[in-house]
Amino acid sequence: MGVAGHNDPLLGETTCGSLLQQLQLIWDEVGESDDDRDKMLLQLEQECLDVYRRKVDQASSSRARLLQQLANSKSELNRLLSSLGELSISGVIVPDKTTGTIKEQLAATSPFLEQLCRKKEKRVKEFADVQLQIQTIRGEIAGTLQVGDHLEMPHVNEDDLSMKKLNEFLFELQALQKEKSDRLHKILDFVSSVHDLCSVLGMDFLATVTEVHPSLNDSVGAHSKSVSDETISRLSKMVTELKEEKVKRIGKIQALASQLTDLWNLMDATVEERQLFDHVTCNMSSTLDRVTVPGALALDVLDQAEHEVERLDQLKASRMKDIAFKRQTELEDIYAQAHIAIDTSAARDRILSVIDSSMFEPSELLADMENQILKAKEEASSRKDILEKVDRWMLACEEESWLEDYSQDDNRYSATRGAHLNLKRAEKARVLVNKIPAIVDMLVAKTQAWEQEHNTAFTYDGVALLVMLDEYRILRQEKEEEKRRMRDQKKINDQLAAEQEKLFGSKPSPARPQSAKKLPGPRANGGAVNGTPNRRLSVQQQNGERSASRDGRRESVRPSAPVNYVAIAKDDAASQASSN
Repeated sequence: MGVAGHNDPLLGETTCGSLLQQLQLIWDEVGESDDDRDKMLLQLEQECLDVYRRKVDQASSSRARLLQQLANSKSELNRLLSSLGELSISGVIVPDKTTGTIKEQLAATSPFLEQLCRKKEKRVKEFADVQLQIQTIRGEIAGTLQVGDHLEMPHVNEDDLSMKKLNEFLFELQALQKEKSDRLHKILDFVSSVHDLCSVLGMDFLATVTEVHPSLNDSVGAHSKSVSDETISRLSKMVTELKEEKVKRIGKIQALASQLTDLWNLMDATVEERQLFDHVTCNMSSTLDRVTVPGALALDVLDQAEHEVERLDQLKASRMKDIAFKRQTELEDIYAQAHIAIDTSAARDRILSVIDSSMFEPSELLADMENQILKAKEEASSRKDILEKVDRWMLACEEESWLEDYSQDDNRYSATRGAHLNLKRAEKARVLVNKIPAIVDMLVAKTQAWEQEHNTAFTYDGVALLVMLDEYRILRQEKEEEKRRMRDQKKINDQLAAEQEKLFGSKPSPARPQSAKKLPGPRANGGAVNGTPNRRLSVQQQNGERSASRDGRRESVRPSAPVNYVAIAKDDAASQASSN
């Protein structure tokens, strides 16, 4: 009954003392001896000590763990701050080591440590991304990495994750990106040049450019193209080779165009035949940069032009006689216009003998005739100035002849139709005639200078021009003397008439005085200037067949105008000569 009373929950909260009282009651009821009771109490006290000791040990261990955790946290915190190169983050300051309890210090350090860990992870990812891009671009430039290949994520040195180090990597990445961009632009320029050259040369662009690198295909994006040193070098070499090929083909097609033009001119090709090769001849004088038409220098175009030249060469051989005579006629026309006498019959006979010979070579004959034509043009050009003065002299002589005939016309002052025009022409003719001595002197000086320079005589239709001028001077002097003689005779006749009038008282009808000797012009009566046309005429007879064969292209003589002849065109010519 006593034990049950002690177990009643109404007695209050169970404590060590209450439990000890219950134990005493139990011992009393049981009848335990004092010794047993003392032993049990000692045992109970020892067990209590053991429990306290274990709790103290556990508390000490827990404190040690907390201290180690706090030390580790502070060490990690310092390491992160050193690695990130920062002393604080987001305004959180590291708490003092001796401030607060251990748990308070841990509680204060943990948020800051978590923030630094998150920032470290983010910084490591940034470093890895930048280093991966650097390695990728380096590999693309070196050619060890193909475009589109993927590298493993590089190892990041976590001991230095500062912004300074990251900026160094970023600066290096920007430099590499700029270099890649420059290389890409350079490659695109090369590819564009290859495209243009292939277009002009008639070559397959894709097949040509992909020989350098498959990524240079148009279907591949610009940022996916190879930018390696090898690709740039091979592209540069290809552009150089294509330009050299273009220069070679331009030279070839221009030579073919020149040959075609010469052959067409030789054989009088029609406009329709020439238009078939306009795409060839249009580049005959073009520079390298101006030949941009697609296919203009294609191999089939060159082959087509070569076959046409071969065909025309074969056709030229069969028509060589006509072509040679055409060239000879051109040569004769040049000499005729320059008033150079040549033996046309002998030249044509020589051409026939060369064509009929077994050693006949058409190209050599044409080349020889081209040289002759070139020399003839050069000689005609050197004679041009003197020939213009000769024409002026001959025009003045013709005007002098007309003026003499006009002066002997008794009806020149009559009121006939056109008389005023003849009077006007006579005035201009007198001015021009007065210039004849100066014209002759100038001709002599220029002719002598020409002969001294060319070391040969200057001939005019086979006659030495200086001889013609000397004979003209002599004849003109004789004419002046004849005029003086006639003036003296007229004075004598006038005196006789006056004496007869005094003796007989009447004036006899005066006899018509004999006209003075007429000075023939250099082209009158076959062009004789000294009254003896035989020598000049003989030259004309030698070349008579040549002049007639040209269908009257050049007149051999220029006849004198009849008396009282009205010619407005002649007035204009005399006016122009007098102004000169």
